[in-house]
Amino acid sequence: MLFRSVIRPDILITDKGMAITELDSVPGGIGLTAWLYEAYEETALPGERFVGSAAAMRRGFAGIFGDAERVHVVVSEESATYRPEMNWLGARLRGERDGIEVRAPDFTGWADGDAVYRFFELFDLANVPAAEPLFTAARERRVQLTPPPRPLFEEKLWSALFWNRHLREHWRQELGDGFLQRLQRVMPYSWAMDPAPLPPHAGIPRLDLSDWSQLKQLSQRERDLILKVSGFSEHAWGARGVFLGSDLSAADWSAAVDRALASWPVSPWVLQRYEHPALVHTAWAEAGSGAVQPMAGRVRLCPYYFVIGEGDAARPHLGGVLATVCPPDKKIIHGMQDAVLAPCVVGPEPARAANAP
Repeated sequence: MLFRSVIRPDILITDKGMAITELDSVPGGIGLTAWLYEAYEETALPGERFVGSAAAMRRGFAGIFGDAERVHVVVSEESATYRPEMNWLGARLRGERDGIEVRAPDFTGWADGDAVYRFFELFDLANVPAAEPLFTAARERRVQLTPPPRPLFEEKLWSALFWNRHLREHWRQELGDGFLQRLQRVMPYSWAMDPAPLPPHAGIPRLDLSDWSQLKQLSQRERDLILKVSGFSEHAWGARGVFLGSDLSAADWSAAVDRALASWPVSPWVLQRYEHPALVHTAWAEAGSGAVQPMAGRVRLCPYYFVIGEGDAARPHLGGVLATVCPPDKKIIHGMQDAVLAPCVVGPEPARAANAP
């Protein structure tokens, strides 16, 4: 069985350590991260060691297509903002590997033996004319398709299933006791927002609630919780379907809870403990003048793992790690215009500017 894909965890740096909040199998930022490595590698400071590299990002992306001679990157209109970075990456790779082209969502001009990168999510199939013929060609093994069109890879519900006590022995057998405990230390506790009624004497673990509607009665201090749509929705990316209870009014939080419970049959929602991102210090350069400005912010790390190989021989290869530093007033950390984006390095702590906070 072919299993070639890209896996990108979203990791917050908190005062207690790392917190893995999501796992993305159709991530944006591959081309952007490779471009940032190229730019930063040219001005690296003595003693700095990059975690990954521009070359590793390019090799990793090219490697998920095996020995296919031609590669087509089909980008949906929903993902159109990522088309420029994929065009840039395709152009870079043409110097190392022929035949990587970015295609429109109605492209069906592949040939037998080609590889196709699916840059569209499964909720968006109705708006991607190429989807049905592409999946047919993949089932008939005429093309190599990645990421594989499996809904489980596009759902955040896995985090709640990981913490479900009924599945604990399953995870122990699949992961091993040591690795299971390591994951439990870094993954925030999560719940599936299933509105099925509980018996009067039952309770929701770790919340001391007997009905999900009781979430609406929690005080603002008690609402240190993230509510987010699991995956099969146009709101499941870019922080559009994410709500922080402690940052909302009681009315807005109640509306979010009602929306989550009503959406369960089509788009399940997940409730997750909010892990407070720690404050870190960085700097950015003003356009034009190049003046360096200090900045305090909160960080999300996104390592890009390229899974290459077949069946049990598949192995992840780290291409690079993108750091997104958002201003301290932003509670939900994601790519935004006000953020600083940079590749990660291991090395001596940079000297802080005299006027840094």
